[in-house]
Amino acid sequence: MHICKIFCIFAPQMASNSAFHRIWTYVRHVLSAWNTTGEGIHSPYLFYLVRFVLRDRNAFYCFADIERRRSLLTACQDRLDVVDFGSRGSKEGTHVPRRVCDIASGQLESPRIGQVLFRLVHFMGQQEKRPLEILELGTSLGITTAYLASADSRHKVVTLEGSEAVLAVAQSVWKALGLENIEWKQGNIDDTLFNCARAKLDIAYVDANHTYEATMRYVHYLLPRLTDRGVVVIDDIHYSEEMERAWQELKQDKRVTTSMDLYHIGLLFVNPCYLKRHYRIRL
Repeated sequence: MHICKIFCIFAPQMASNSAFHRIWTYVRHVLSAWNTTGEGIHSPYLFYLVRFVLRDRNAFYCFADIERRRSLLTACQDRLDVVDFGSRGSKEGTHVPRRVCDIASGQLESPRIGQVLFRLVHFMGQQEKRPLEILELGTSLGITTAYLASADSRHKVVTLEGSEAVLAVAQSVWKALGLENIEWKQGNIDDTLFNCARAKLDIAYVDANHTYEATMRYVHYLLPRLTDRGVVVIDDIHYSEEMERAWQELKQDKRVTTSMDLYHIGLLFVNPCYLKRHYRIRL
């Protein structure tokens, strides 16, 4: 029997063990995802999004500057008193001492995904021909926020972060990059999200509490606030069995017309003109 077939038979049992979950989901993605430049995608808008956002490899002017800031963070030995409201935290938050370099190495979005988000903002801004409203749940050290904000200074990026100490580092990153179109809210995202979300959003990036319950709650709140061509981007959709279950349920939501699984992130679209489709696409 072919090795891929053998793997697919035994992988679901392996996936029940968290140590193998990411291996199984990644192999499944590689075996089933399209390596497409847009062919087979019916919507012209989504066709161009795949071709000119997901398949673009050109470096934009700001990428090197942002990655230099990442390198400095990765080398920084400063210790922070991090308040964790996430899967390990309580409603009041749990204080966890962390080094900046450890956060930068283990929690920041990869350059590839950050640059995909930059291109997504750039593409949507060109299509809409107006400033975009962008919301980020989970600032961390501000590198992904910098990618979102660098595409066009007219776009407004609102970012939510639980820990004051982490947010202070992010603010220093934005200051060094000269980014002035970022607004931040510090506090438990369970509170700040429902107090500051705009009536209409073009892009919502969810990279906060990686649990099923929190992810479902956040996305259900965000979906009705999207513009017709708006998108919710969910980070780490295959991070755990909880996140996998949330992703599977959200892409079946009646309000979601098309979804794209890029393995590291998932995109949910609500445009009523799109066909109900789910795409797995290799980056």
